[in-house]
Formats: sequence, structure tokens, C-alpha cells
Amino acid sequence: MAVRETTGRVTRRRIRTRANLLDAAFAVFAAKGFGRVSIEEVCEAAGYSRGAFYSNFGSLDELFFALYRQRADLIAEQVARALALDGPELDVAASVERVLEVLLLDVDWLLVKTDFLVHAARDPAVAQTLLEHRERLRRAIEERLARATGPAALPAALGDVDGAARAVVAAYDGVTTQLLLDKDVEHARVWLGQLLTALLTDGGGTPA
Repeated sequence: MAVRETTGRVTRRRIRTRANLLDAAFAVFAAKGFGRVSIEEVCEAAGYSRGAFYSNFGSLDELFFALYRQRADLIAEQVARALALDGPELDVAASVERVLEVLLLDVDWLLVKTDFLVHAARDPAVAQTLLEHRERLRRAIEERLARATGPAALPAALGDVDGAARAVVAAYDGVTTQLLLDKDVEHARVWLGQLLTALLTDGGGTPA
């Protein structure tokens, strides 16, 4: 029993240490950029030694990937959950509003995400991680559109539900790029809502 309790405490402590390292790394990466951060800086920000770092991560790259997956998976899960709340009929305006309520529009996250994108552009293995996340997000949107409307109910210019889902992700990318520059989160949220509503309806009104 004593061994089990000790093991449990060690496990909980390790989980807490890992979470603290990820939180500290997020702040440091957002402030300085991934390529300008050292392991020592992450450890200092988290209040841990290099030993604590290496007991959780093999390298700074590994920590960076873990941080990206943590945040990216949260976004995909939130969007999928928001889209699943509708009934069989798609209310575009209501669905867009629900997604915008949960969607993470955070400048620090976007800075880290952009670092990851640039890193991925030069490394096929890293690119695969990014593509997998984007595919998960796209599938959640595509499944919701297909379940509610079918291809015939979408604006013809989008082609099919796959094209519509890709257009939604592209719209998010465009709005968040602007957000990186002007830092206006509220305007970005309103603009994204208007853009998605117009994109998925004819004239921004009722579904086609």
C-alpha cells in the first residue's frame, strides 16, 4: 500500500511538473519565438531544473510539439462539440455563433502556432503533425455540414461539403493572420462570424 501511494504521488507530481513546463514554455515561446528560446529559459520560467525538464521531454522540439498538440486538440474538440449541438437542420447563424463562443482567438497562441507552421514548412515530419490537426478540424466541420445539409444545400461555388469545410478553415486562417497584426480580438471575432455566415449561405441569409 505504501509503495502504491508513493507511486501515485510521484505520478501526480510528474503530471503537474509537465503541465507547468508546458505553461511556462507557452509564455516564453509567445514572447520570444521558438527559435530564440533555450531549455534553460523554459526551466527558469517554470521554476524547475534541467533534470526536471529531461524527465518529461527529450528535447525542446519534443516540448514544442507537445504544446502544439495540446492547444490544437483543445480547439478541434471545442469546435466539434459546438457543432454537435444542432439538430438535423443547420442553423448557420446559430452554429457560427456557438463556434465563435468557444473558438480560441488568442494572439499568444497564434504566435506559437505561426512558429510551428514555419518550422513545419521546412520539416516534413513536423508538417505531418500540423496536417493531422488541420484534417481533424476539417473533418469535424465537413461531417456537420453533410449531416445537416448535404451538398445541394451549400452555395454552388463551394462545390461540396469537402470544399465548404476547407473554405471555413481558410477563412479562419485569413482572419487570424490579420489578428496577428492588429491584435483586435473583438473585431476578429465579429469579422470571422460575418465571413463564415456569408460563406455558407447565399447572400449571408438563408441556406441555398
